[in-house]
Amino acid sequence: MLPTLCACSKLRRSARIISGIYDEELAPSGFSVAQFSLLRMLQKAGPSSLTALAEATGNDRTTLNRNLRPLEEAGLVRSSRGADRRARIVCITDEAKVRMRSAQPLWEKAQARIEQSLGADRQPLFTILDKIEELRR
Repeated sequence: MLPTLCACSKLRRSARIISGIYDEELAPSGFSVAQFSLLRMLQKAGPSSLTALAEATGNDRTTLNRNLRPLEEAGLVRSSRGADRRARIVCITDEAKVRMRSAQPLWEKAQARIEQSLGADRQPLFTILDKIEELRR
């Protein structure tokens, strides 16, 4: 790969590599890492408005909507109107919970692969990534 001093290029390239590892390991489950992560975040958050979920995941509402649509069509996410008719509340279904439990060991395998590769460098990397996430605030 060509060397670069551009933080954006380096982070995007690294993200594609890491995502590829997770996608490869998760493939037997039928989930991409993006889908698995979104379902996991929604499970942790509980029923959420799109606005709240977008904020929690660091996505904009349009991207989140686009990512949720296939999950809803597959019966893994359910949506309903909120108290304010303009709001949409989303939650994961029981089927999603079952599929996520069976996919968890695959995610753990990807995680272990990455941890083994990074070794002791993992913690300083996460500290830097946390600082980058703080730039959004």
